This record gives sequence, C-alpha cells and structure tokens, in this order.
Amino acid sequence: MPRSLQFSIIALLILLLLAGVLWIVSSDAFGWRFDALRAQLKYALNPPEKVVFVPSGQQTERPSPTARPSRTPTPTIALATVAPTHTPTPLPTATQSPTPLPPQAMLSGIVHQYQMWNNCGPANLAMALSYWGWKGDQRDAAAFLKPNARDKNVMPYEMEAFVEEQAGLDAVVRVGGNLQTLKAFISSGLPVIVEKGFEGVGFDGWMGHYQVVNGYDDAKSVFYVQDSYKGPDLPISYEDMTSNWRAFNFTYIVIYPDERRQQVLDILGLNAYDNFNYRTAEQIATQDISHLSGRDLYFALFNQGASRVALQDYAGAAASFDAAFANYERIPTEQRPWRMMWYQTGPYFAYYFTGRYEDVINLATQTLDAMSEPILEESYYWRARALLALGDNEAAIKDLNQCLEVHEGFAPCLSELAKLGIFP
Repeated sequence: MPRSLQFSIIALLILLLLAGVLWIVSSDAFGWRFDALRAQLKYALNPPEKVVFVPSGQQTERPSPTARPSRTPTPTIALATVAPTHTPTPLPTATQSPTPLPPQAMLSGIVHQYQMWNNCGPANLAMALSYWGWKGDQRDAAAFLKPNARDKNVMPYEMEAFVEEQAGLDAVVRVGGNLQTLKAFISSGLPVIVEKGFEGVGFDGWMGHYQVVNGYDDAKSVFYVQDSYKGPDLPISYEDMTSNWRAFNFTYIVIYPDERRQQVLDILGLNAYDNFNYRTAEQIATQDISHLSGRDLYFALFNQGASRVALQDYAGAAASFDAAFANYERIPTEQRPWRMMWYQTGPYFAYYFTGRYEDVINLATQTLDAMSEPILEESYYWRARALLALGDNEAAIKDLNQCLEVHEGFAPCLSELAKLGIFP
C-alpha cells in the first residue's frame, strides 16, 4: 500500500475519532459526565461546602445624583406587589370544618420523562403540562426557560410565564403549602409541581429539584410523584415530603385551564391573595425556627427571610438572612446546602434595599466563585445593581454583559443597560 494512502487512511481515522469525541461531549447522554468531571476537579481543589459567607451588615450611602442618575429602588424581578408588613398577622380561625378529603387519590395521564442533562425544571414542567394534553416535551420548554443549556436553575416564576405565554394554560405559584394542600389539589384532579431539596446517588451534596405530585395514600402515608431523575410513580413518605419541601419555603405550582379557575381559588382560599400567602409562609417559618436545628433551622430562617422580602419588609428579611448565614457555619460540612444561592435571590433583595451593597457584591462574588462554572444570571444582575449604586459603572456594565452571555435576553439585565443608554 502506498505510504501516501496509509497517511490518508490514518488521517481519516483520526478525524472520525475526533468527531466521535465531539459528539459524545456535546450529547445529552454524555455531556453531563464532562460537566461533572470538571466540577469534581474544581471542588476537590476548592471545596464549596467549606466556604462560609459572613455578612458585614454595613450600610452604604447612595452616591449623589451628580455621580449617577437617581431612581427609586424597586425590585426588577417582582416577587409580589403588596403593602409592607413588619409584624406577622395571626391566621384566622376556621369557622367550619373543611370538606373531608378521600383517603387516597391517583391521577393518571401524565407522560413521564427522564430529564436530559441539567434539565430538571423543563422536564417536570413538560410532565405537568402533559396531563392537560400539551404535546410538547422538555426540549420545547427548555428552549424558553433556559436558552443556555448550562443554566443551573429555572425559577418558579419562569415556569409560570411559560405556561401562560406558551402553553395556553394558567398557573399559580404559591408558598407555605402543606400536605393537606397537596391532597386537596390532587383529589380535585389537579397535579402539583413542588420545589424541594434533593440528595441522590451520583451527586455531590444537596441541590434543588422539582417533582410532579399526582397521588397520595393515607393508609401508607405516602405521596406518589413523577420524578424526572428517579422514575415514574415514585412513593415519597409524608415525613420526607415535608422535610425536603421545607428547603424551598413549601413552594408549589398548580397548572390549570381557565374553566378550572374557580376550583383553584376555592382550594387556595385566602392564600389566593399574595399578601396573605406570604404572611402565612412567614408564620410557618417562624414556628419552625422555634423548634428546629441544624440544616432545617437554616432553611426555616431562609424561608422567613424570603417571605419578608415578598412583604417588602427588607430590614426584617436582612435580619433573617443574617441569622441563616450565621447558622450555616454550625451545620456539619457534609450536610451544608452550598448550592442554596443557585436557587434563591431573597438575600440580594434584602441587602440591596437596605443599602448593604457590599454584602450584595460579596455574596454574589462568593456564589459565582464557588461554582464549577460561573453561570448564574441573577448573581451577575444583583452584583451589577450594587456596583451601580456605588458608582462603579464600568464593573457593573461588565457584569450586565456577562449576565446576557449566561442568559441571552434576560430582561432585568437588558433593563439596567437601557437605563445607562446601552442597547446590546
């Protein structure tokens, strides 16, 4: 065989091998392995669970109007529009016994999907929508929810927006749920998406996770969920549901067609109102704080802070988050939920709107530095706002542009740039 032909064959084989490697790296089936390997290497050198945020508590005066245009600070990513509330309002006493719920219920018709790499939110949303006859899948949801496939989190409000803008259905996001809430919706033919903590085989520690709850059985004390990672019709004990759900302020999402609106309102009762719902969640968290310890106490303090942010009690929220971070160091290292700021923005709201800009910057920086890959648009956004408040426009613009690199078209970052006369 001529030497030139041998070289051509070898070159062709090398090209085919390289093409195969590139396909593996880019595929959903194997891409996560490389992401996990990269994370393991970084975390081995810099263990994220050992990083502890210590708030300074220092407030900073805003620059004078001559340094940069002044404006009234309002949350860009709105949690709720409610009047400020500083003292929890006692919940009303029920005047009549609630309608007894059946001892068991199971909803069929949900098309289970195992999540693709880093695709928990879109997969669970697609499963919940399939119950109502939606014909898309997680890839359709992901195209809207996370233009960057490496985005670490999908927020509940983003899922709500997809349902209403893309799927032709309605959705409601609420906090402060309980087991009876889940049972009431399920027994009425309405599956529920819950956001909760998760620790699974092959993962490095605690992380956030969504599940679709579509059944329960009082005799066995279990819920049945469609889990995008573990499989369909997975039984979850009532105790485990409560414990893991606490990590996200007992957040739940209900999807429904317009003709079922009144039924949803009847089940929610006063919790249909934002103000009442967040007061309820704040009271639940306050009660939890009184008797919990360790990681559960950390979650309860975070929940109290998140609810106070929604009630625009930013000083009270900042105090709650300060207490949560102070408690974090007392949690055993292997149990620390070091990914918490991937999913939560409450501390940024609280510290920003109490003038604690350095705390916003330090928390965002620490959060991004501890990630295997700094892909978190909310952290870039809030650090930019704090930098703008301190008059460092150059660094802020850099963060806002990085935010758009991470999440193309992210409206809050586009809005901040537009205020500076920049239109990417």
